[in-house]
Amino acid sequence: MKRTNHNPEQFSRREALQRLATSAATLAMGGLAGFSAAAPTPMLNRPIPVSKENLPVVGIGTWQTFDVTGTAEKEPLLQALKAVQQAGGKMIDSSPMYGRSEEVVGDLTAKSGFQNQFFYATKVWTRGREAGIRQMEESMQKMKRSALDLMQIHNLVDWKTHLETLKAWKAAGKIRYIGITHYTDSRHDELIDILSKEPIDFVQFNYSILSRNAEKRLLPTARDKGVATIINQPFAEGRLFSRVKGKELPAWANENEIHSWAQFFLKFLIGHPAVTCVIPGTSNPKHAADNMLAGHGRQPDAALREKMAALIGGL
Repeated sequence: MKRTNHNPEQFSRREALQRLATSAATLAMGGLAGFSAAAPTPMLNRPIPVSKENLPVVGIGTWQTFDVTGTAEKEPLLQALKAVQQAGGKMIDSSPMYGRSEEVVGDLTAKSGFQNQFFYATKVWTRGREAGIRQMEESMQKMKRSALDLMQIHNLVDWKTHLETLKAWKAAGKIRYIGITHYTDSRHDELIDILSKEPIDFVQFNYSILSRNAEKRLLPTARDKGVATIINQPFAEGRLFSRVKGKELPAWANENEIHSWAQFFLKFLIGHPAVTCVIPGTSNPKHAADNMLAGHGRQPDAALREKMAALIGGL
């Protein structure tokens, strides 16, 4: 489904969104002129608690979307990365689990003209100390980085072993931050236990307007322990778009600077003060540009977030 609103009666920023559509066409031709007109305010940044470094609240994930080979498949990905950078986004999240994604990220960012303006995050996903070291070194080579911003332990695989390596790598300057990840509600308690005991800088987990388990304990624990959060599966693996297919945004969404369903779903997450960054994945430059707009303008307060959740829950 298309991910922009189609009701002209709902837009107070109609011209801005027309420019967004124009920008998407420009992206397809390799340019970015006009995108800034659709994003008139700077993207919201939130501090990484351990360092106070500011990080833009919307980045891009690479699961499935960046696992490509041909030049024709890579070109829209390059334009999507340009859309991220142009709108003020920084984080690119990948993993050796994601096929060719790390290599594609490295190749495309090297061609982008602003390779050093991204925040590079990837993962270790294997068992054993030496195997983990080899895999992480290969990841750095594929992503064309002499040091990485964030290395995460993917889905908690052999986490105790890899955490010791990551502590040493951070001390040596090979990575800047240490993270852990999972993607299911059933492992949130384990993530909470680790955050309570270990020096973790980032925790990545599943959270969406349809899957709010993280709000119970994981997000509050991350906030209390000073751990930055990265949100995966923000669109509930596409189920959210299926739920709203053919439906128009309510008028009150436009009044709150929400102009597409993608922005609706992402702003719901960003509105939670303990969320540091969301990483929707896409290979479509227009969708990437739309996702980035979720980080701009007004963000929903607690009351509006509940109104948003009630709307989706009632569909």
